Amino acid sequence: MSEKSEQRLSVLKTYKLYVGGKFPRSESGRVYEVTDAKGKWLANAPLSSRKDARDAVVAARKAFGGWSGATAYNRGQILYRIAEMLEGRRDQYVAEVADAEGLSKSKAAAQVDAAIDRWVWYAGWTDKIAQVVGGGNPVAGPFFNLSSPEPTGVVAVLAPQESSFLGLVSVVAPVIATGNTAVVIASEKFPLPALSLGEVLATSDLPGGVVNVLSGRTAEIAAPLAAHQDVNAIDLTGADEALAKELEIAAADNLKRVLRPQPVDEVDWTTAPGTDRMTAFLETKTVWHPTGSLGASGSSY
Repeated sequence: MSEKSEQRLSVLKTYKLYVGGKFPRSESGRVYEVTDAKGKWLANAPLSSRKDARDAVVAARKAFGGWSGATAYNRGQILYRIAEMLEGRRDQYVAEVADAEGLSKSKAAAQVDAAIDRWVWYAGWTDKIAQVVGGGNPVAGPFFNLSSPEPTGVVAVLAPQESSFLGLVSVVAPVIATGNTAVVIASEKFPLPALSLGEVLATSDLPGGVVNVLSGRTAEIAAPLAAHQDVNAIDLTGADEALAKELEIAAADNLKRVLRPQPVDEVDWTTAPGTDRMTAFLETKTVWHPTGSLGASGSSY
C-alpha cells in the first residue's frame, strides 16, 4: 500500500537589492507588489530609497579603481563567465520574462537566448574597443600623438521599462565592458529579472560593487542619482520624456555625460547593438611624446 504523498508548501522567493556584492533589503523596509501581465501577484520587490541610491554610488565608486585598472582581457573573461552562468539559469529567466511581459514560453526563450548571446558579444569587445576608437594621430612635428579610451567612472543606468531582460543586458553590459561601474535602476513594472541578475553577478567573478541593482519607483531613485556629485554619467533609457528632461537638468550640475532615451516605438532591442553604448561612456586620453629626432640629419628612433 503506497503512502499518500503530502502536498508541499510553496517556497516563495524573497527578492533583494544587490549593492556592493551583498543582498540588502531596502533601507526603508518598504516593498511593492509585482504582478504578471494578467495582474496576478508574483512577488514583493524592494522599494529602494534615496539612501539605497547613495549607498549604491559609494559601492560603485569603491569598485571603480580595481575594475577600470583590470586588463581588458580579464574583464572579457569575467563577462564571459557571467554569460556561462546566465546560460545555466536559462529556464529561470525564461519563466520570469514570460510572466513579466506576457510572452509565450517560446518567445520568452528567444528573448533570453538573445540576451545571453549579447552578453557574450560585449565580452568579446573588451579588448578590442581601444583599437577601434583609439590610435595614433598625425601631427605637425617630431611627436608621437596617441589617443586611447578610458572609462568615464560611475554610471547610473535607467533600465528599459518594457524589455525586462534583453533590454536590461543591452544597457548594462556595454557600461561595464569598458571599465565603468554601474548603479542600475531596474524596470519599475518588471524588476524580477534584474534582481535575479544580481544573484548571478554575486556568484561570478565580478567584483562586488561593479554592478549594483536597485528596484522601486524609477523617478524616486533616479532623482538623487542624477544630482549626485560622484556619478559621472547617466543613461536615461528607462525614463519617459518628462522625467528625462528633469534628470538631464539635474545632471548638468556636475557636467555628467548623458545618454538620452529614444522614443519607445523606435527601440528594437533585437537589432544588432553596435558600439554606440560603449563609446557613450568613454573618455579619450591623448598623450604627446617626442620622437627623438637627432639634429639636422633628421635621424630618429
